[in-house]
Order: sequence, then structure tokens, then C-alpha cells
Amino acid sequence: MKASSRIAAVGALVGTAVLALSAPAFAHVTVQPEGEAAKGGYAVVDFRVPNESDKASTVKLEVSFPMDTPLASAMPEPIAGWTAKVTKAELDKPIELHGQEITEAVSKITWTATGKGVGPGFFQKFPVSMGVLPEDAEELVFKAVQTYDDGEVARWIEVQQEGQEEPEKPAPVLALSEASEDGHSHGSEPSEEPSEGASDASQAAATTTADDADSDSSDTTARVLGVVGIVVGAIGVAYGVLAGRRRTNA
Repeated sequence: MKASSRIAAVGALVGTAVLALSAPAFAHVTVQPEGEAAKGGYAVVDFRVPNESDKASTVKLEVSFPMDTPLASAMPEPIAGWTAKVTKAELDKPIELHGQEITEAVSKITWTATGKGVGPGFFQKFPVSMGVLPEDAEELVFKAVQTYDDGEVARWIEVQQEGQEEPEKPAPVLALSEASEDGHSHGSEPSEEPSEGASDASQAAATTTADDADSDSSDTTARVLGVVGIVVGAIGVAYGVLAGRRRTNA
């Protein structure tokens, strides 16, 4: 076999390994802000749902909200081909918001496809305007359940434990940033009208920054860099073998 053919074969095998290691990082259901999610303010966030199935479509998404750090408001942006239902629950302890006592908070949002849903090889963003974000928390954990039209259910509900490896089905986590130096958050309070909420989401999308990258991207980068090391080593071994054979033949 010629040297070029051997190296091409090694490259093909390593390329397959890169894809195999990188793919799982993109398959997680994640949540990211459109811009910034500052403590004490409002934010528009996207729940991003990739389809892991080769033959089935995602037709339902249920996102449970944390009740230990309750959110009084959550307004989903209208999405063509989907319906959205916001469920609220009574709080064990009322909270004060803008001088008013709040006795219930958002406990769940359920999106249901009215058409084909999210097909294989695609993903869908589910934007939500939410607040007021807690001032005494560093992150919010949302547990998500993804349902396919063949009956399969993916439960993204495992909470990452400090010092341990990422779980197989991690729950989406929204990192909260500090409020600005003037003591105000960068988010704006949404209107009570759904159409206004949708407008807020569109405006926020236009100001999306590099911070909007998936939290999984850093994990993917680490995986790819590791595989690149394997590639370099494999090519070195291939050249060594070929050089040895040439000396033998000489």
C-alpha cells in the first residue's frame, strides 16, 4: 500500500472518531440567554432542542421551572407549528415583586407540535421572556422532557454535581450574570401582552452576542482538541512504520 493511501486510511479512521466524540455534546437540550441574563432583571432565553433520533420527530417539550428560586413571569414566544401552555403553582412562601405580594410562580411550560415537529437532523429554539431573575443565585436549573412521535422519551433532568463528570442526561442550566454597576439589571420588564413579549424576543435576538454560544461548546472543544492529539500521534506512527519498511526494503 502506498504511503499516501496509508495516511488517508488513518485520517479517515480518526475523522470518524472526531465525529463520534463531538456529536453527543451537541445533542443535549440546553438553555442560553439572548444577550444577557442578569440577576434581578428580565431576560429572553432560548431552550434549544436537537433531535437525536434517526427516524422519529420531536413533538413535545416540557420544561419544569425551579421552585426554590421562583419566577413570577414567563412568556413563550409564538412558534409556527407549536402551541405553548404555561402552568403556575402556589408558592409555599409568597415573594414580593415591585411592591406586590406574589403567591404563585411558573412551574412548567409545555410545547406541543401541531404539525410534524422537529425532524431528524434538525433542532428547534423555544424562546421565553422570563423574570424577575433571582438576585441570590448563580444559576437556574430547568429540567426538560423531550417526547418523540414514536413514543420515545428523553429526560434531561440530571443535575450536575460538583467535582463529578457530566451526567448522561444533564438538565439545562442558565448561568446568571451580575447586575450592572449602577445596581440595575440589563434586562427589561416584559409587557403583559403576548405580542409585546414576542417583540421583546425579536429585539433581543438582534443583539445576540458571542455569549450566546452553547455551554456545550467548551466541552466539544476539549473533546476535539483531545482527538487532534490522537491524530498527530497516529500520523507520526504511520510515518515511522513507513520509514522502517523503506529501510528494510533498501
